[in-house]
Parts: sequence; structure tokens; C-alpha cells
Amino acid sequence: MVVGARCSHSACSFTVWAPQRQAVELVLESPGPRQVLAMQRDERGYWRVTVPGVGDGTRYLYRLDSDVERPDPASHYQPDGVHKASQVVDHGSYRWRDAGWRGRPLRDTIQYELHVGTFTPEGTFEAVIPRLRDLADLGINAIELMPVAQFPGGRNWGYDGVYLYGVQNTYGGPSGLKRLVDAAHQTGLSVIMDVVYNHLGPEGNYLHDYGPYFTQKYKSPWGWAINFDGPDSDEVRNFFIENALMWFRDYHIDALRLDAIHGIFDFSARPFLQILSERVDACAAESNRRCDLIAESDLNDTRIIRPREDGGFGIPAQWSDDFHHALHTLLTGESTGYYADFGAVDDLVAALRDGYVYGDRYSRHRRRRHGNPSADRPAEQFVIFSQNHDQVGNRMNGDRLSTLVSFEALKLAAGAVLLSPYVPMLFMGEEYGEEAPFQYFVSHGDPDLVEAVRKGRKEEFESFGWAEEPPDPQSEATFQRCKLRWAERGKGRHKTLLDFYRTLIYLRRTIPALAAPTKEGLEVFGDSESRVVTCLRRSAALIIMNFANRESAATSLPAGVWRKKLDSAEQKWDGPGPCLPESISQSDPAELAPWNLAFYIRE
Repeated sequence: MVVGARCSHSACSFTVWAPQRQAVELVLESPGPRQVLAMQRDERGYWRVTVPGVGDGTRYLYRLDSDVERPDPASHYQPDGVHKASQVVDHGSYRWRDAGWRGRPLRDTIQYELHVGTFTPEGTFEAVIPRLRDLADLGINAIELMPVAQFPGGRNWGYDGVYLYGVQNTYGGPSGLKRLVDAAHQTGLSVIMDVVYNHLGPEGNYLHDYGPYFTQKYKSPWGWAINFDGPDSDEVRNFFIENALMWFRDYHIDALRLDAIHGIFDFSARPFLQILSERVDACAAESNRRCDLIAESDLNDTRIIRPREDGGFGIPAQWSDDFHHALHTLLTGESTGYYADFGAVDDLVAALRDGYVYGDRYSRHRRRRHGNPSADRPAEQFVIFSQNHDQVGNRMNGDRLSTLVSFEALKLAAGAVLLSPYVPMLFMGEEYGEEAPFQYFVSHGDPDLVEAVRKGRKEEFESFGWAEEPPDPQSEATFQRCKLRWAERGKGRHKTLLDFYRTLIYLRRTIPALAAPTKEGLEVFGDSESRVVTCLRRSAALIIMNFANRESAATSLPAGVWRKKLDSAEQKWDGPGPCLPESISQSDPAELAPWNLAFYIRE
């Protein structure tokens, strides 16, 4: 059941689910004089009316039981914010120029996560477009947009969205997003959209007025959980599934990143996520182009990414937080909060070898066993990173890795991700060592809500021992200091790091043993004492990493003669000078400089 306002020919149909209402009326506010039209109810609680002569740009509301007027919960555009009238969007009127685009397999992507509001000074979709060529020249072939569903005000990470079908008005609305996606495809970039199906933001959230979208059966970190398995949940599921299909159909999005699916509570025999996966696969078949899903989950449950015929949900890929945590703790030495579960060389070995570190293993942080084994899951199902919006932004001061570790360690982190057997993702600005923080910011209109957000942020940091006052999320200054400083890309060590990233991506694309994310021929060794990790890929590519702040010896070299292709310690990369020889073999001494990454190929 398609919900919302849909234009066809010379008329527009309006459909809204409001099963507990006795009367629903459509209020047309513009153009022309205000009109109030009765809507007809069906047996499932959907109200409909088709109005001739109504098209793109029409402003409207729904009047519920002759009492309150509310925006459309499936509004495609809220030009005046979350509390005002919705606007009809005629998606058929946009002339796409990407007819030949069929998408790119996730396994072939090098992803780049960005926040539209802080990626450029202007903070709009239109302003992203001139930067696409810079990303393509770096070697990026997929951008991932943090959520753009309409949220209150003009400053937000996007996870407080309340109109999941609407595109943020301050970013440029539906037309701006379409132009960005169109330009990305013409530049050879896929577009991944971050969507939030585990909760909605509080301000401007009027779903309670329409129907049982929420349930108190489960406790969610954000309040009432979404009703995915209770009475009337079929239509709630329909609302979210149709939203997913809308991004593929109306905006030509290539993949959706599903935020925090561990916050989706659903104990039905055919869970929402499985049905969503089925419908997205059907959408791909019908449209003859790729439509993919990527899950974010801290469950370490391979059921999410296993094929449906094997009892899984059939979601193609997921983020691997375990890889990030294992890498981050070795680089920084941090051991508070969830980092208490990591910090050993063997953790990174497990992450590189299997995907999960915690696959049915006891977790001190959780005080229980956690996860199930992932060794049999293909490498292409794991997206990895050294930074992302969560791992930077959910620190007290939004510290990027560039402000926490040395320049040598930054290069080591880049190599660990980009030369790994998994699908790599960068967080905007990391490619040149951006030092501007990425802090949490909002622009709510409710003073009580603002104070609750401030209090909640402070409580979140207690387990990390961060006692100082966090930056004020509501402050305009907090938002402004998070803007990328693009001019830094061409200066000093920023430029050196950018060139280093470009070289790593080039090697990944052109060296056959690195090009495909695969566990085939993968061997990983780690030495706790020396803190050296070696990774052999397809018996032909050798990555050696020193996670010590001292010279260390690599003692687990494979047989054969190996010729060096890259050494982060070289002076061309502003390094201290290499210790490793140009050619090594199993019997040769192999000393690495502190925080050194080297890449060899078999002769």
C-alpha cells in the first residue's frame, strides 16, 4: 500500500493510515482558496481521496476527527519545517540523466560517509556536487549520506528525523537530493542513504495522532519502540517498507544503511527485516539495477547477513564495529566503556581473519557471552573503518583520530582499513587528517527537550570516565566548528596524507590480490610482545603492521621472496625513514619503524 501524496496525469491521490479515527479530511491550503475534502476509509484503516487539478507544490494537511490538523506522516516535503503544512512532490516531473546507471556491487565499493550540513560551508546537496570529482579522483566510488529525512530546525545529525519520506528542507529538499544523486551517478559514484527505522525523533513526531505506530511492550533507548510485531503491525511495517522502496524508486538511491537494527524489536516468525530484504530484492529485479541493504548492528549475529534460505534475513552486508574497536584500542591505548573488551593484538587478528572479534566469546563490558561465529561469512559482507560519525561524534569532544594519535599512526590506520580483505569506508575528512571535531548538534525548538538532550549526552559519557562538560548540542557554534576545512587538503602533512590515501586506494584497485574482498588465501598472524601483525592475502600480497611505539621485528613472514611496494616510514610520506629492506624473505631480519605499515608483493 503506497501512502502519502502521489501525482499521476492531472490528479493527485492522497492516502493515509489512521485506523482509530472516525473521520479524516484533506485540507488543501494552496494554491487557491483553502478547501476541506472528505476522505473515504477502507477496511484496513486507510483513508483516500483523489483530487483533479492538484499537482506539484500544493500545500496540504490532514484534519483528524474534525479536531486537529496535522502534516502528512508520509510527507515528501516539509518546506516550512516539521510543524507546518506538507507539500506535494511530483516525482515524475524530474528528468533523470542516469539512464545507463545500474549500480555497483557493494563488494567493489570504497565508501565515504558524509554529513551534508558540515561537508561544505553551505551545508546543502548542491554544494556537495562540485566536491564529487575530488572524491572520485581520490578513488572513492560510493558516498554514504547521513540521514536526510526531515528533522526539526537546520542543525542535526539526522537521527532525529520525524518525516521519513521527506527530504530536509534546509539541505535543498527533494529536488536538491535528486540533482546530487544524478551528478554522483554521472561521476561514477554510487549513493548510499542512511535510514532510521528503529525510532523517530521527538519534536514534530505526530504519528501517535494517526495510529498505533509505537508499542510499550519493549523499552527502547529512545522511548516507545516501533510496533513491528504487535496488533496492527502489518500496516506499520508497510509504512517503513514503502519508505525504503521510495528511496530506490523516486531518488535512485543505490543502497540503504539501516541504522542500529538492534533497536528494532520484532519476535515474529517472519521479522520485518527479512520481509524488507525480500521486497528490496524484488525492487532490484523489477528495476534492473542494484538495490542493496547494509545493516548497522552491535549484536554480532550472523543471522542478519545469512541468506534467507539458510534461516537468515538476507541482508547483503553490515558494519563491523569490532574491527574499529580492535584497531582503535591498539592505536590509542583507550580501555574505558566498550573499549574495555579490546586492546589485544589478537583482537585485531580475529577481526581481520573472521569479521567479528566477539563470536560467542565472553564480553567484560556486557558481562556475558556475546555474538556467534562469523568465520564462514564472506569478507564482502563486512564494511570496516577506522572512523565514522558514531565513533568520532559520540566522544566527549568529537575528537577525530588525527587529534588522538601521531601522523605515523594515522597512516597505519589507513593501511589497515584499505589493504584489508573487507569493504572499506572513510569518514569525511579523514583522508587528509581533518582536525575539526565532529560533535553532536541539534536545533530543537522545545527548551525542555534541549535540556533533556544536554543531560542525556553527559550521562552517556560516564562509562568512559569523561567528566567535563560536553559541548552544548544546541549551540550554533558547536555546529559551525564541525565544518570541514577543505583548504587544508593541499597543505603540508594534510596533502601528504591525502596522497598516501590515494596511493593505498590505487594499490587496492590495481593489485589483483587486494582488489576483491575475500577470505580466500587469507592468513593473519599477530605477536603480542612485538605488537606486529602480518596479513597474507591470496598468497601474493603481504601487509606488515607495527602497532608499537618502538622498532619491532616481524617474525611470521611467509615463505618466498617479497618485494616492497609501499612503506609508510619512507620520507616521501613524511616518515622517519624506513627500516625494512626493499626485498625480504622468510629468513631475513625484518625490522619495522614505530607505527609502521609496509606492503610487499611476492616476486
